[in-house]
Parts: sequence; structure tokens; C-alpha cells
Amino acid sequence: MKNTILSIVFVISASSAFAGSCPMLWGELDSEIKIAKESGMSSDKVDIIQKLRDSGKQAHDDGDHAKSEILLNEALILIKS
Repeated sequence: MKNTILSIVFVISASSAFAGSCPMLWGELDSEIKIAKESGMSSDKVDIIQKLRDSGKQAHDDGDHAKSEILLNEALILIKS
């Protein structure tokens, strides 16, 4: 919960200059998801992370970079926990 709040605060305080970071975030997630699958992370957790990643990419494609960063950062926090 603490990490989620911190990531939301970070995203809210980030300027629009970071709008281009969405592709970097989902690229990092793609790598982390691959590692997680290979290391035996539960498929349920991987599915949740994948859904957050896909929603983040869709938000980016729709032009909502703030929402995209929130979703992608949530997924990164979850996969690293």
C-alpha cells in the first residue's frame, strides 16, 4: 500500500515531459514479466501484472499518459514485491 501511494504521488508530481516514459515502463515490465514467468511466479499474479501493463499501454495509446504511468508503475511495484 505504501509503495502504491508513493508511486501515485510520483506520477502526479511528474510533468508532461515524462509522457514519453510510458514505452520505457512497459518495456521494463515486459522484461520483468518474462523473468517472473521463468522464476515460477504464480500465474495469477503474472496475469494481474499483465492486465495492468496492457491497460497502461492502452491508456498511453489513448493519450492519457498520467493514467498510463500510474498503471504501469503499479504493475512494476507489484512485480517487484
